[in-house]
Amino acid sequence: MRNVKRVRQETGLTQEQQLAELSGFSQQYLSGLEQGRRNPTIVSLYELATALGVSHMELVRSAEDE
Repeated sequence: MRNVKRVRQETGLTQEQQLAELSGFSQQYLSGLEQGRRNPTIVSLYELATALGVSHMELVRSAEDE
């Protein structure tokens, strides 16, 4: 989920503390998502989008959609 990392960096959040605290997910889980080792459930996707302040569609869109 490269978009999670991209949006997190654009908003200036750190993975270890800020996004983990806002989303309720562990830093290890977030790291796995950003590195493509994990795939979020639909519920997790919505929770991440909410924590990042974006639409869930922002997290799933491809680079071609830009």
